[in-house]
Amino acid sequence: MTQFWLGGYGADMGGDAAGIGVLAGDEGREPTTLAYRGGAASAASPSWLAAHPTLDVVYAALEGEGTVQAFRRTGEVSLTALGGPVEAGSGVCHVAVAPSGGHLVASCYGDGRVVRIDLAADGSPTSATVAASASDPYDRDAQDAEDSARPSAQEIAAAMLRRGSMVVDEEKLDEPVAEPPRSGLLLFDEMLGLNAAPEQAPDPAVEEDSASRASHAHAAAFLPDGRIATTDLGFDLVRIWRAGRTGLVEDHRVVLPQGVGPRHMVVHPSGHLHVVTEYSCEVFTLAAGPDGRWTLAAATTVSPAVRVGEDFPSELSRSRDGQTLYAGVRGSDTIAALRVRGDGSQVESFALAESGVEWPRHHLVHDGALLVAGQRSDEISVLDLDERTGAPRGIRHRTTAPAPTRILLAR
Repeated sequence: MTQFWLGGYGADMGGDAAGIGVLAGDEGREPTTLAYRGGAASAASPSWLAAHPTLDVVYAALEGEGTVQAFRRTGEVSLTALGGPVEAGSGVCHVAVAPSGGHLVASCYGDGRVVRIDLAADGSPTSATVAASASDPYDRDAQDAEDSARPSAQEIAAAMLRRGSMVVDEEKLDEPVAEPPRSGLLLFDEMLGLNAAPEQAPDPAVEEDSASRASHAHAAAFLPDGRIATTDLGFDLVRIWRAGRTGLVEDHRVVLPQGVGPRHMVVHPSGHLHVVTEYSCEVFTLAAGPDGRWTLAAATTVSPAVRVGEDFPSELSRSRDGQTLYAGVRGSDTIAALRVRGDGSQVESFALAESGVEWPRHHLVHDGALLVAGQRSDEISVLDLDERTGAPRGIRHRTTAPAPTRILLAR
């Protein structure tokens, strides 16, 4: 029997999940036999789950309580709390465990915290250290101090040249940029001087929106060289960290266009980092240079059919060989497939399919199929994937599950 742990929203977050659930199906017949088999452990809104690399231990982000709790497997379909909950921060929504198993990184949407939690030899969490908070690179009061961190017009244009829908006047690439862009949606036209409008007084609505920006850490990923990348959805940042003796030390950061909202990431076998954005519906590709600094390499829309402002991408995953990326799109409730070409930096959308659920919060590639968690429809769907192209081919199976937000393959 193939088994998955299922995270979900409980009563404190408006859902019906009573804790970590169990999803299971017959070996080799998961697409038609997968079913919710009940609870494995009681917990308050374990919205994200992550596994220890060597131990049969699962870590849950208890989003409503702002804590991280470890669970060890004590039976085929049961988990038991390992140690007590460790405070992370408001709205902790993601945890990622180091390949060494020595610590994990928790990301907190509510207060923007990035937290390192050390792990004992048995996998139990011990001390927690809060990393330095993020600053808004688009804060007008800190404009001069942040200018060097912002992507230049040349960097952004080079990345966006791979957008099939965009035509760039290359003569504009050497022109200086007078000030940072005011809107994520107008960013590229403004920076490159396309469709430029006469200079006018600042828009009060834009000023108010800028003032309301707040840090929202959302995910972490361990990079091939041992460093860690984290996203800040509110400040449009990807921060690169080094693991210090007790905490995390920021190495540098990559500033994305204002208002795009970087959410989740996937590390590609080529070494590139692909980042999906919740607000602009794009996938940004980052690459590490010879000096170890990460920069923007490319960007593309999740799908030409998505609607910015109505659709909100969630999870980004990849096929085992890295040739295909999959992005869940809440709103239209679809799954977008993107092909990765060349050295891993070239990404292009090639398919869009119905997810079979409402509000696809998370999905998982498994054994030639895509399992999709529908947070608002209380369902898990199974989509067939084309063996040759990797494109989603249709909905094979559905099963009920309470407010699912994360699917994790059990050991």
